[in-house]
Amino acid sequence: MWALTNEEFTGLMQQYQRLVYTVCLQFVHDPHTAEDLTQDTFLSAFSAIDRCEPQYYKQWLVRVAANKCKDHLKSAWVRKVEAPGDDAMPEPRGAPGTDADDPAESVQARAGAAELEQLVRTLREPYGKIAVMYFLEHKENAEIARLVGRPPATVNSQLWRAKLLLRQQILERRQRE
Repeated sequence: MWALTNEEFTGLMQQYQRLVYTVCLQFVHDPHTAEDLTQDTFLSAFSAIDRCEPQYYKQWLVRVAANKCKDHLKSAWVRKVEAPGDDAMPEPRGAPGTDADDPAESVQARAGAAELEQLVRTLREPYGKIAVMYFLEHKENAEIARLVGRPPATVNSQLWRAKLLLRQQILERRQRE
């Protein structure tokens, strides 16, 4: 076994911290998350450093960092897709208008809601039907699953993908404006 003293490990950290941080930053594109993942990498490395031969420390640390980043990117916390906020969702038909003092703001808000409704209605299948029921008809996931005759897990996956497609379309439209 190749055990290191605390001082030797500290030296190893100082030698490779920029490399590990750069690897993490290339994966996650966020400096704060990259710092956290760099720290996680060295914490994991500290507990398992005796399994690696000294001449392979650099390669091993890079692999540990890459695996930490991949695990982070696969985590449910990172993969969650947020639907547009309530302010971007269309109001049910017959609902009272907004409290906006400026009529132009009210018209613009209704145009945004109409645009979102149009985006939902033009999603490709199997996402379109489920998105309409969820976003426009305000049905629960279990009820949608029953109505379309699919397992709830399938409906949840399709709804997640529909949200992802909507998010991409909204971002593309904002970039064009």
